[in-house]
Amino acid sequence: MTAVMSWYAADFFFILATHHWKPETVSVLWIKICATTNLDDAHASLDAGANALGFILTPSPRQLTPDAAANIIAALPPSVEKIGVVVNETPEALAKLAADTGLTGLQLHGDEPPQQLPEFRRALGLRKLIKTLQTRELLAHPELLDAYLAQRASYDGILLDSGVPGNRGGTGQTFDWTAALPLVQRIKQHAPVVIAGGLSPDNVADAIRLFDPCGVDVVSGVELSTGKKDPARLRAFIAAARAVNS
Repeated sequence: MTAVMSWYAADFFFILATHHWKPETVSVLWIKICATTNLDDAHASLDAGANALGFILTPSPRQLTPDAAANIIAALPPSVEKIGVVVNETPEALAKLAADTGLTGLQLHGDEPPQQLPEFRRALGLRKLIKTLQTRELLAHPELLDAYLAQRASYDGILLDSGVPGNRGGTGQTFDWTAALPLVQRIKQHAPVVIAGGLSPDNVADAIRLFDPCGVDVVSGVELSTGKKDPARLRAFIAAARAVNS
């Protein structure tokens, strides 16, 4: 594992409250199971070995209300990271949302411009801040990446998703890995990278070997149906991911 893969792993460093990724910590692949909709699925993800759970708090087939997310989060151990996935909210609204629900981090999954990221950092303080970028957009407009990398001090990592027009995530579609490899290599020179988009137990090991990311994120690849996790696929996904660098 490369030095940039030394992420903050909440299960090893649960006594710290900030949940930031630090270069001096143990090299552990960060695995986030996103679109958690119920407590049973949350426990199944943690039992399988996930570091973080994602809660979609924006219009989506897997959307939770803030109250529903707060109820699940309240029943989880402090060692797990609780990441809220949001789209085009104000920094002030996200600060309130995080305080009300117990989120330890936010994933900005919308069109949040790079120049606004310092406002999100100030509002969210020490909570982990992840910016999602759509790979198809970066491939079409490489200059967008420069603008986000220039704001590196305002976020903790970049998540690369595939996305399709009208659907920002959870599509089950991979992006063009070969075309995206130079993008990932550029980002890794500045910030931790999380790979998402169409990952499954069958391809996550290939993604890790190709990109050597700091983390991976999955939704549909571990579901029985939309919004309902498959415990067997959760275990298979995390075992395949962990086995690459074991």
